[in-house]
Amino acid sequence: MQIIRDYIFVHPDARGASVAIGNFDGVHLGHGAVIDIARNQAIDLNCPLGVMTFEPHPRQYFSPGGPGFRLMNAESRANRLQKLGVEKLYEINFNDALSALSARDFARVVIKDGLELKHVVIGEDFQFGKDRGGNAADMAQFGKEMGFGVTIAKMIEVADGEVSSTAIRNALSGGRPQDAAKMLGHLHRIEGEVIRGEQRGRLLGFPTANMWISGLHQPKFGVYAVKIDVLSGPFAGSYNGAASIGIRPMFDGDIPNLETHILDFEGDIYGVHVSVALVEYLRPEAKFDSLNALVAQMTADCARAREILENA
Repeated sequence: MQIIRDYIFVHPDARGASVAIGNFDGVHLGHGAVIDIARNQAIDLNCPLGVMTFEPHPRQYFSPGGPGFRLMNAESRANRLQKLGVEKLYEINFNDALSALSARDFARVVIKDGLELKHVVIGEDFQFGKDRGGNAADMAQFGKEMGFGVTIAKMIEVADGEVSSTAIRNALSGGRPQDAAKMLGHLHRIEGEVIRGEQRGRLLGFPTANMWISGLHQPKFGVYAVKIDVLSGPFAGSYNGAASIGIRPMFDGDIPNLETHILDFEGDIYGVHVSVALVEYLRPEAKFDSLNALVAQMTADCARAREILENA
């Protein structure tokens, strides 16, 4: 998959795609439906399939000090889009110049002149341009005027309602990763680099792969049964595990992180990028009376995670 971050200085082979446009946070079922429409148009027009998104996320750009809300970082999103067969990822730099474009100028400067897109697919709730001044109907009109096709995709629904990133965040906040997975079409994953922690888990007999989760929406704090993919290096592969998300109240922590104990694993994966998928919520965080009590609970957590994952 080719990643393009500019819309002015663009190589000719990066132009002329059929694209789905949006933030694609989570790459959920609704996003997949929009991408499938763009895929069909790409086949009909004999052109590449693309996705246009923005980095940083516009919400993050306008409120840099706000709480973490993203379901995926850019790396995780790109990995998921590649699995869906996207050939061109237009990960456009969201900056002062782009945010100042009116809706009409965005259509002309970015879509028509810059990237020469053949077709764009947007959701019916799509808004774009300065102060979110343009909507889906405006994009359709600009397409007619400027010579690119436009399809407006309807919202996807599941049994419990419409699929949206907000609904997925709510499910994760409630400790319901299975409900989130139904809307995503895949398990919710947290991806990033394994960092060196304080190695308390190793001393307790449960070494963990530690990851920062700053900038991301934080699922309900507690212990989860997880699947973990080691993405590179000599230990690359898929494993089962038990993970803790939170602030480690037993050790008076205050910065949330993700600590994953990989079952039946021995190896050094510091600095390696991994992907941790939340399968089932086991219990909330707790502060125990002693380290022995903590170890006993961790043993029980791992046994429960093993049982769940062997039957998943």
